[in-house]
Amino acid sequence: MVSPSAANPWSFSLLVFGLSMLITTLLAPVVRVVGLQFGLTDRPDTRKQHKTPIVRIGGIAMVLGFTLALAVTWACGAFGVLPRNQEMLIWAAIWGSLAFFCIGLADDLLSLPPLPRLSTQFLVATVVWEAGIRITAVNLHLGGQVLQFSTGFSLLVTVLWLVGITNAINWIDGLDGLAAGVGGIAAVGLTVVTFCVNDQVALAPTLLAAALAGTCLGFLRHNLNPAQIFMGDGGSYFLGFALASISIIGPAKEFTGVSLLLPLMILFLPLADMSTVVMGRLRSGCSPFYPDRRHLHHRLLRAGFSHRHTVFLIYAVTQWLACLALVVANVGNRFLWLSLATALLIWLLLRSGRTQATPRSRGEDSRNRVAAHGATAQPAKTFVSQRNPAHGP
Repeated sequence: MVSPSAANPWSFSLLVFGLSMLITTLLAPVVRVVGLQFGLTDRPDTRKQHKTPIVRIGGIAMVLGFTLALAVTWACGAFGVLPRNQEMLIWAAIWGSLAFFCIGLADDLLSLPPLPRLSTQFLVATVVWEAGIRITAVNLHLGGQVLQFSTGFSLLVTVLWLVGITNAINWIDGLDGLAAGVGGIAAVGLTVVTFCVNDQVALAPTLLAAALAGTCLGFLRHNLNPAQIFMGDGGSYFLGFALASISIIGPAKEFTGVSLLLPLMILFLPLADMSTVVMGRLRSGCSPFYPDRRHLHHRLLRAGFSHRHTVFLIYAVTQWLACLALVVANVGNRFLWLSLATALLIWLLLRSGRTQATPRSRGEDSRNRVAAHGATAQPAKTFVSQRNPAHGP
C-alpha cells in the first residue's frame, strides 16, 4: 500500500482517471453485445436523432468503470486515513450515485411514469442529506458574512440541488455524446477546483471527480456521433447525481469565499437549459415532464447547425464556463486557460458560421437553377397543355 504522502496527489488523480477510462472503454462493447442479445434498445421516433435501434444500457459500463477504478485506487492507499465524517461523505456520494443509477436503469427497462420516478429521487436525496451531504450555509462574500441555513431549509436546498442537477444532465442527453462530453468537462473542472484546496480532506472528492471524468471520456469513445451505445437514463442519472454530490463535498464545502458559485458556474449550461425548458412548457400549459423539442440542442439544430457542430459548440461553452470558474477560484495559470478556452470557442463559432453559410449558398444556387430551368421549360409545358385537349377522347 502506498502512502498518500509518498506520492504527488496528482499521480493518484491521473491513476484513477486512466483506470476508469480504460475499464469503461473496454466494458462498453461488452454491454452493447448483451443489450443487443436481449433487445434492450432505444427505438427511433420523431423527437430522436438516431434512425436505427441503439442499446440504451450503457450506464452499466459507466458505473462499473467508475467503481472498479475507485476500488483499485482505494486499495493502493490513495484515500489515506480519512476522518470518519469525511469517509461517510464519500460513501454517501457513491451509494447515492448507485441508487440513482438503479432508478434510471429501472426506467430504461420498465418505462416508469415521471411522478414515481421523481418521488423516488427525492427520497434517495433525502437519505443522502441525512448521511451528511448537505448545504448548510452560503457565503455572501460581503465582508465575509455567512448565511446559515436552518435544518429544514438546508434539506430543501440540498435535495433541490441534487435532484435538479441530476435531471439537468438527464435532459441534456438528447444528442450522441452530449451528456457524456458535458459531464466529463464538468468533472474535470470539479477535479481541478477541488484539488486546489490542497489538503488531505479534499483529496477524496478530487479522486471521485477524476474517476468520473475518466468514465465519461471512456464512454465517449463509443457514444460520439454516430453512437454505438447510449448511456440511458441509468447512466445520465448516475452521472448527474455524482456531479451534484461531488460539487457539495468538494469546492462547495471548502471554498467558503465562493461557496456554491464554482459548481454553479461549471454546471450552468445544463441547469439553464432545464430551467428554460420547464418555464416554456408551463407557459404553454403543458406538464414540465412533457417531451418536446425546446432544448438548446434542438434549437441549434433548427438554426442550421449539424449534429456534431451542435455538440462541439455546447462542449466549448461548457469548457469556457469551467475555465471561468478556475479564474474565480484563483487557480494557477487561470487566465491562460480562460484565454485558450475563449479562443477555442470563438474559432468554433466562426467555423460553424462558415459551415452554415456553405449549405445555404448551395441551396440558393440550387433553387436558382431550378427556377431558371422552370422558366425555360414553361413554354413547352404550355404547348403540351394546349395540345392535350386535341388528343383527348
